[in-house]
Amino acid sequence: MTLHSKIVIIGSGFAGLGMGIQLKRSGRADFVILERAQDVGGTWRDNHYPGVACDVPSHLYSFSYLPKPDWSRVFSPGPEIQAYMRQCAEDEGLMPHIRFGTEMLACRWDEDSALWTIETSQGDYTCNVLITGTGHLADSHMPKIPGIESFPGDLFHSADWNHEVALEGRRIGVVGSGASAIQIIPEMQKVAGELVVFQRSAPYMIPRWDRAFSEGEKRMFRRDPSTVEAMRSEIFWAGEYNFAQRRNVPRFLNEAKAMALGNLERNVADPDLRARLTPNYEVGCKRLLISNAYYPAMCAENTRLEASALAKIEGSTVYGASGESYDLDVLVFATGFEAVRPPFAARVFGREGISLDAHWDKGMQAYDSIAVHGYPNLFIINGPNTGLGHNSVVYIIEAQVNYILEALDHLEQNQVRLFEAAAEAEDAYMDRLQGRAEGTVWLAGGCKSWYVDERSGRLTLVWPDYAHSFRDENGHFHPEGYEMVPGPLAAE
Repeated sequence: MTLHSKIVIIGSGFAGLGMGIQLKRSGRADFVILERAQDVGGTWRDNHYPGVACDVPSHLYSFSYLPKPDWSRVFSPGPEIQAYMRQCAEDEGLMPHIRFGTEMLACRWDEDSALWTIETSQGDYTCNVLITGTGHLADSHMPKIPGIESFPGDLFHSADWNHEVALEGRRIGVVGSGASAIQIIPEMQKVAGELVVFQRSAPYMIPRWDRAFSEGEKRMFRRDPSTVEAMRSEIFWAGEYNFAQRRNVPRFLNEAKAMALGNLERNVADPDLRARLTPNYEVGCKRLLISNAYYPAMCAENTRLEASALAKIEGSTVYGASGESYDLDVLVFATGFEAVRPPFAARVFGREGISLDAHWDKGMQAYDSIAVHGYPNLFIINGPNTGLGHNSVVYIIEAQVNYILEALDHLEQNQVRLFEAAAEAEDAYMDRLQGRAEGTVWLAGGCKSWYVDERSGRLTLVWPDYAHSFRDENGHFHPEGYEMVPGPLAAE
């Protein structure tokens, strides 16, 4: 039997939950959230590796309308963030709307009925409006390493951590030096007999100004909500200040570089190791990382740095691109996510029967970073050009949720049956964004990063401006950029 809901949301991370909460608050109850796992939380459910924590302060990395006065730390650990998300879902009455263990297999637009048909692992759904909220960090990326199948030891990705594997005293290899890797490596160094780190490129690293909140501070946050809002504002505008680095402004670049390289010099005394840990690209071109534990772990006696990518595997012997070989018992791949080509896009088929992934063969793009020509009645949260390297993505999600709420109001008030981003509006929007991206460190910083689509060389993942400008421009619905067909929304 096919079930019908006016709105279907894919995913129960911050995007899906934020959308569901605001639908409920606006009086709209005819929606379901499809979730492939058995709990809410998205990336904070899936990533449970040792040391997992957020690198945005928690008072900002949370819903503005659901503050949590008792965060344990400035940068809270992953399980605390997931617990917060579950509490939000329960308190806001979302749990009855969520279909757990229901994986979206395909979404197909039907022109005759003006409905989306969603095939899932638990049956089919139809809906008038489809909203994807799968996030940028939903599906892990495993590199294609020659001989990987021959490795006889334990091998897994950081987003699928195997807690059954014994690590004490073993020879462990960690592949990667990004945001997850720099949290995992210090934890592995504590237990490994020998630790080998495969570093394709060195990250810029600044200190992590983390600490526990006192009980007195938590009481203050509970009694006076304005103190939480003041802290959110302080964190947000500090992040906005840092965006100037990405614009390649020399003064701000030099400030950031001095902070990061000074941090490296203070923590790594060995000149050879320090040289291999020094980035060879412009600061901000890749994500600026924060850690107090990474450099000490890299300096430890049981750690070896292989300053090249993992190149091949022959049984228990693994080789760096330098030709150096290592015998290992465990391989942990902290190699990121399928962000530039999100897997959900291969499962969404528009008016011409073409998948969104095939449509994006030159890279992702969307009008107002949320709607795509040829894919009617579809909104994409956390889609093209919505990522941030300097601030909280929850802020971006809230802006997109507001955009969708205004769109729904417009459709209902004007009796619109079908809406679709106009091709000309979408192209003009993308031209404006690419113009802004020119000259930024992402395109002119001398690095290869996941922010840029290698097929086109375009910046497709990141918003190339201040976070507040995203909300100014994309926090409100722009009907003038859409083609609309009148008539009441179709029912099954």
